[in-house]
Amino acid sequence: MDVDGIELSYLEAGDLEAPPLVLLHGTFWSRVWQPVLDELGKTRHCIALDLPGFGRSGGELDLAAATAPALAGTVLGAADALGVQEFDLAAHDIGGAIAQHLVVHQPARVRSLVMMNAVLLDSWPVPAVERFRDAAVRSTTTVDDLLAARRQSTRAAVGRQLSDAEVEDYVSPWHDEVRVRSWTAMAAAADARFTLDLVPGLVERALPTRLVWGRDDEFQKLEFAQRYVDQVPGADLVEVPGKHIPTEDSPDQVTAAIREHLGG
Repeated sequence: MDVDGIELSYLEAGDLEAPPLVLLHGTFWSRVWQPVLDELGKTRHCIALDLPGFGRSGGELDLAAATAPALAGTVLGAADALGVQEFDLAAHDIGGAIAQHLVVHQPARVRSLVMMNAVLLDSWPVPAVERFRDAAVRSTTTVDDLLAARRQSTRAAVGRQLSDAEVEDYVSPWHDEVRVRSWTAMAAAADARFTLDLVPGLVERALPTRLVWGRDDEFQKLEFAQRYVDQVPGADLVEVPGKHIPTEDSPDQVTAAIREHLGG
């Protein structure tokens, strides 16, 4: 799929005639949704998008293109390219900031929202991401450096013991310098103001929203999800076993929570 001259990839499941569900990633890639895509595809046309410079997509993110508002524009461009006008959204990690931006600023496009261990309120950036605000850190990060860091964070993000093959699948996008620059740009652009500024609009819209949360997440802690549902009308919380990527730890429970929220 071509969006503004950039070829974007995506994982897909389900009947093309079913209601569309767009799934967003953050500092990982659309691989986080793979364990639940086939089951979600029984009731939805699932499109798990890879952002520029992530997954199998082309392009490269710089600091301007890597902010949550800019990436929201990329998601809309992808939806337009696919002929999708209205859609449900599911978002993980920094994808949650992108999704919240769309909810507030594109109300006619987003029908409902699911956020899974996503950034909320002032929950981000976590220290391991915030350090990339330093241009010197970004410029000296090599492919090997990022691969080692992503292997470590992937294992820490999942409660069960991932196999070496699974870990290598997760880190497979980051074997060249262009993709390393895209990842470090997303990290450097992480800023809690992009979610805090949205709170009044989220409260006003009160969109039906389900937070599905791996309760043992060490990166996006459960307390932030609890704060969100206390502040934003229309939001509820389903805790599931697992850590930052609960699709790997409890895929059946994640799927059930999402399908229930979407009405199927």
